[in-house]
Amino acid sequence: MNPPNGFSPHAVACITSSTEGRVLQDQQVKKAGGAMRKEAGDSRVLALEDHPDIESFLNDTLRFPPDEIKPNMKIKSVTPKPPRKPRLARASSLDEKSWRRRRVFRTSQENLIDPSETSSSNGSLQESSLRPPTRSRVVLNGDQGSLHNLQDASEPSPYRKNKGSISDSEKQVSEVPSVSVGLMQGKESSGSKPRLSKITPPRPLPPLELSVASHVLRTANRIDSDYMDYQHYSQSRFERLSSSLSDTGLHNSGMVCDSCSTDSMKSTFSLLTPLRAKDVRNRSYLEGSLLASGALLGAEELSRYFPDRNIGIFVATWNMQGRKELPENLDDFLFPSDPDYAQDMYVIGIQEGCPDRREWEIRLQETLGPHYVMLYSSAHGVLYMSVFIRRDLIWFCSEVEYATVTTRIVSQIKTKGALGICFTFFGTSFLFITSHFTSGDGKVYERILDYNKTIQALALPKNVPDTNPYRSSPSDVTTRFDEVFWFGDFNFRLNKDRESVDSILNQHLEKDMSTLLQYDQLIKEMNDGAIFKGFQEAAIHFRPSYKFDLGQESYDTTSKQRTPSYTDRVIYRSRHKDDIHAVKYASCSVVKTSDHRPVYGLFRVKVRPGRDNIPLAAGQFDRELYLIGIKRRITRELQKRQEIKDQKSSRVCTVS
Repeated sequence: MNPPNGFSPHAVACITSSTEGRVLQDQQVKKAGGAMRKEAGDSRVLALEDHPDIESFLNDTLRFPPDEIKPNMKIKSVTPKPPRKPRLARASSLDEKSWRRRRVFRTSQENLIDPSETSSSNGSLQESSLRPPTRSRVVLNGDQGSLHNLQDASEPSPYRKNKGSISDSEKQVSEVPSVSVGLMQGKESSGSKPRLSKITPPRPLPPLELSVASHVLRTANRIDSDYMDYQHYSQSRFERLSSSLSDTGLHNSGMVCDSCSTDSMKSTFSLLTPLRAKDVRNRSYLEGSLLASGALLGAEELSRYFPDRNIGIFVATWNMQGRKELPENLDDFLFPSDPDYAQDMYVIGIQEGCPDRREWEIRLQETLGPHYVMLYSSAHGVLYMSVFIRRDLIWFCSEVEYATVTTRIVSQIKTKGALGICFTFFGTSFLFITSHFTSGDGKVYERILDYNKTIQALALPKNVPDTNPYRSSPSDVTTRFDEVFWFGDFNFRLNKDRESVDSILNQHLEKDMSTLLQYDQLIKEMNDGAIFKGFQEAAIHFRPSYKFDLGQESYDTTSKQRTPSYTDRVIYRSRHKDDIHAVKYASCSVVKTSDHRPVYGLFRVKVRPGRDNIPLAAGQFDRELYLIGIKRRITRELQKRQEIKDQKSSRVCTVS
């Protein structure tokens, strides 16, 4: 049987009134299972359970005058929404726990004051806790004259669209069940029982995140699987990514689980790859296998440091002219402005070096900073060579070996000759040679003899095994290594008179030096196959590096009027095609303490995995030089800061 007025037993009534109405008593509101609160203006909110006879309920319970109900009320039926699925409650914060303790304490005090209200108070709390999660509320809004069905928010859900805080309207609605309807209208109805007073937290509750894990507790390696920007973040922050650092690899390897092991691993490890105890026990560094698990020089370790298996190398040569004075700043020399990143290895060859070789090495260490260590340095008379490498990579180098060759007839005078340094990095062998050939415009043949003597007499390698002996030649040292860099003052000149060269340079060629290079002796001899067989040189886009006036940009203005020439060069060869890629080839015009300008090249070199059964350097480097260079670097920085501070604090008074 249908109830009066055609309302379904499960319909929800939405009623809007523009006049002042009487309000339900607390007992009636409680029996209806809802709450009411006062909004802005004359609007009122009343929460009701499903009522079988809505019109009689409004006439009897709300007690509206009949003449006010009919003309000013609109009634429509709304199909109720199904109740929401229950969700897991979040853990209470400290503020909420203290708020609940104070509420229970105050309730107990009121119960002691009025024992007759104990059952009512307890009953109201029990009923509010046993209420279904979804209710309807009647909104009395005189301005709009419409009826709204709102979702109950008396119990705020921990999962809000706005995770930071709860809106003001939700806070006010949640306070309705604890406040009597009579008090909301400024008067207390007859027979109403006192309710528990509102209790607000002393300070705002902390914002909640959807994820339980705190953002600030996550470590810098960002391997959380719930990070949406993990891949983008890691690629933008680190140039080289290790495959073993990915969270997929960690989960697949069984090292971490989805629940708690990931958090514990994150807090324990940073950028270093986690090592399992059983792997450390089984790890052998002298297996001699390329693909052995845990091999120091194997493919796994190489891919971790160099996923693309390319290493950046800076190779430079400079004839100091034996000058004692050193440049004040070597930053422009070692760190050109074009590359965005510093290189992994720095090799600097010097001809006619300064008298104090140790001071030169300290200056290099000071400029390169604490990220680099000097792997090795050697000298042959006034020929110097220094090899610096990133401190993280010294463990992957073999023992360093060197050899020298004197090309002068009188061997005691060691101003002309060659100095070679070799070692193996992972599975790739390197040979670096710096030379100073015979000088003179027309002594091309003598320079070719110097080259031939060097490749035959340079006895390398000694103890470090050849990585590919089947492609080696006993008469050519450059064939015994995978990657060879030869740089120095080769003293090859331009076959052109001074006036013609000056006229070409005055044409403002900028980077196109092809007109000048067609007269270069070295390019001609290399094309004929008379020297540097198998070597190649990057394209030259800089002006001749010799011969300048000291401290000037002009070429030789003395009576000798020497012809500007490309005497300082960097060339290279490789056993495997395209293993060496020249990134930049230029000269440093800022350094003017010599009649030569430094010439440098930036290279990307392919590296292959190796075997651990070679003589390892075991992280050996020049510790004393490292400490001196870092200390001087700090001292100089403090001096600069003090000078800047003194300049700002000083005041100069002028009297006119």
